[in-house]
Amino acid sequence: MSRVCSICNKGQLSGNKVSHSNRKYRRSWGVNVQKVKVVNANGAVENAYVCTKCLKGGKVNRA
Repeated sequence: MSRVCSICNKGQLSGNKVSHSNRKYRRSWGVNVQKVKVVNANGAVENAYVCTKCLKGGKVNRA
């Protein structure tokens, strides 16, 4: 379950890479997730994967 944000459940996206000659083939874009120590609701400290938008937005309490 790495590469998925534990706060907003943001995961990887997929789509086409298009070359100069307009050939298309599948590729994926990963999410910028960081492994951080988080204080959860009952006060325990645990490791979690959190995307950088949630970190910058203050949606997580870091330990």
